[in-house]
Amino acid sequence: MRESGLPTAFYVSAVIREAAQEGVSVIVVHKGDAQSGTMILKINLLNGTSRVLIEARDGENRVWIPATSTDPMTDAAAEAYLSKQTAIDPDVWLIEIEDKRGRLWFPGKVSGFPR
Repeated sequence: MRESGLPTAFYVSAVIREAAQEGVSVIVVHKGDAQSGTMILKINLLNGTSRVLIEARDGENRVWIPATSTDPMTDAAAEAYLSKQTAIDPDVWLIEIEDKRGRLWFPGKVSGFPR
């Protein structure tokens, strides 16, 4: 569950609506567990590179950790990474944000440490 008590599916829907109001596309690439699936974000910078961030917790706080030490990475590398993750964990949510400004859109801070 999200810290707000919302299931992941509702939480993601709310962010999609919020981003759309500012003309930013947020797409669910892979729908995970509707109640409590972990999210992985691909922030497509629309220049051939993307940031891939994994949801984690620091106590009660959400943090986003770069998936690899290469941040940003090529779109092809990002897609390969995401494909592996769905094979490992079918309950994970893969969400692509198309935003050349690279905004996160989901609450929490980005940690500088790759996973």
